[in-house]
Amino acid sequence: MAETTSAGPHGYSADKQALMARLRRVEGQIRGLQRMVDEDTYCIDVLTQISAATKALQAVAVGLLEDHLRHCVVQAAADGNADAKVKEATAAIARLVRS
Repeated sequence: MAETTSAGPHGYSADKQALMARLRRVEGQIRGLQRMVDEDTYCIDVLTQISAATKALQAVAVGLLEDHLRHCVVQAAADGNADAKVKEATAAIARLVRS
């Protein structure tokens, strides 16, 4: 399912702290959702917060995809090996669109 690639600097490496901050905010949203369910919060309010958390994760995903295109795909193209990276990015986009 998940393809393993080499460790090292990736497109998001320069903005890693900002990415981690966004993910921590999403984590907080999820904890808030758990609390809402535990407290028997009104269904529509829980669904609204689920939607917000989903959108936040989608924003992280789009940012990562943009970084991948700008860094990994561009580097592969410069090295003359763009086909595999473009195929990989296309598959990632397809997964995001389906979710």
